[in-house]
Amino acid sequence: MAEFRMPSLGADMEAGTLVEWLKKPGEKVARGDVIAVVETQKGAIEVECFETGTLAEYLVEPGAKVPVGTPLARIETESERHEEPRPATPKPEAAEPAQAPKPAAPKPEPEPQVPPPSPTPERARRRVSPAARKIARERGIDLSGIEGSGPGGAVVSADLPEAAARPAASAPRGRLDLGEMRKAIAAAMARSKREIPHYYLAHDIDLTAAETWLARTNGARTPEDRLLMGVLLVKAVARALARFPEFNGTWEDAAFRPGEGIHVGVAIAIRGGGLIAPAIRDADGLSLDDLMAHLRDLVARVRSGALRSSELGGATATVSSLGDRGVGTLYGVIYPPQVALIGFGRPSPRPWAVGEALAVRTVLTATLAADHRASDGHRGALLLREIDTLLQDPEAL
Repeated sequence: MAEFRMPSLGADMEAGTLVEWLKKPGEKVARGDVIAVVETQKGAIEVECFETGTLAEYLVEPGAKVPVGTPLARIETESERHEEPRPATPKPEAAEPAQAPKPAAPKPEPEPQVPPPSPTPERARRRVSPAARKIARERGIDLSGIEGSGPGGAVVSADLPEAAARPAASAPRGRLDLGEMRKAIAAAMARSKREIPHYYLAHDIDLTAAETWLARTNGARTPEDRLLMGVLLVKAVARALARFPEFNGTWEDAAFRPGEGIHVGVAIAIRGGGLIAPAIRDADGLSLDDLMAHLRDLVARVRSGALRSSELGGATATVSSLGDRGVGTLYGVIYPPQVALIGFGRPSPRPWAVGEALAVRTVLTATLAADHRASDGHRGALLLREIDTLLQDPEAL
């Protein structure tokens, strides 16, 4: 019996709150299916499973906050279904719900906390799970009249009215708690600057060839099919990482681990504040059109809070750009446990030597923030030069 566990959606994540199940026991699931929604400091994330089979049972109820790695459900895999039925197996596990304190019976103390008359003081002391509080806030539910069945009488999402507690899958899953996201960013960046010996390099790139090619290519396209300069930059980075693998991977357990594939994290700003860097998997092998479609999709889903767990984990390097904000040069902070971040500033006209003459060209400054434990400046310089070289031949990207 396979276990579906609380995933780690970032190096700084220690626990998550199960918001809702999207599959029921007895339903078939396939690898890649989204079967649950988990709330983290980065918002509500759709979590995919990595097994094909039948969802056998829940081990954690919505509203429970559990550590990363905690089994959330059991999945009977297809191979097991062909074996002799073993009904006895699930029984021992049935005792585990201890972590999602079902035993609602032993709660004599909460009741003395008087029910209705003096609402204000009681409300202040009311215990409400994060998921229940979130659902109530989104749907305007007054929690004062709801009896909690959670630990110590806490209100959990299961105590809310059925229709409110289980919103339609297509409904927006709520806004990000920007305060919590800021805490997550602070923790990750503090760890990065504390543990990673950064070094920085900058390299100016003449974008004339890329601009000319983009103008020619987009000229025959409708606005929704046009390519942006950002796509060329991401693709050039992905191709360059293939040639310099020491920048594509993670530093874990005192050693560099090369990435299994080139999964480029793209930093996307969230309206109102905050930042998230979902991964585009195997970016080096995608066509520019496919890459553009991925980027558009990611930006839309970041804004609507519909990211998936596979997109939040597994980035092997990150690209960040602040060119559209007018920043000339971006010096990034590596997202641990990654070992490199490539930054891009604003393309702008600058005097540029062309042979023996001086010309005005569109120039962009690319930067590299890299982990000195995994690489050195010599290789970092070659990486930036490779990105430059690739951008001089955009039709080959």
